[in-house]
Amino acid sequence: MSDTHAVLHDSRGLIEAELPLDRAPHEALVTAVLAWKNPDLAPRDYEQIALQLTGHARAVAADVRRHAAALPRNDGRGALAEVILREADRRLSTPLTGTAQCAQNRARLVRALYTRLDRLTEPLQAAT
Repeated sequence: MSDTHAVLHDSRGLIEAELPLDRAPHEALVTAVLAWKNPDLAPRDYEQIALQLTGHARAVAADVRRHAAALPRNDGRGALAEVILREADRRLSTPLTGTAQCAQNRARLVRALYTRLDRLTEPLQAAT
C-alpha cells in the first residue's frame, strides 16, 4: 500500500448521486426519536443522535435537490421541493444542542425530506 492519496473534487455531485441512501436504519432512528415521551439521556447522547440525523438530512436534501433540478420548469413538484429545501437549509444552520427537542427536530426534518423525495421520484399521475 502506498502513502500517497489523490484528492477528488466532485463539484457536480456525480459520485454522491451514485451512492444509495441508507434509508431503513435512519427511518428506524427517526421513528424511535419521534416516539420519545420522557427520554433521560445524557446531553452527549442527544448531540450524537442529532448529529447522525443532521448528516443524513444533508444527504437526503442533496438527493432532493438533484431530483428537483431534473424536473421540467413547469412541474410544481420542483417548486414544492424548493420550499422544503429552503426550510431544511434554515433548520440545518441552527447549532445542535444536547436536548431531546433538538434531536426530534432533526428527525422531523429527515421525515419531511424523505416525503418530498418520494414525491419527486414517483411517476407523475396523468390528469383524468
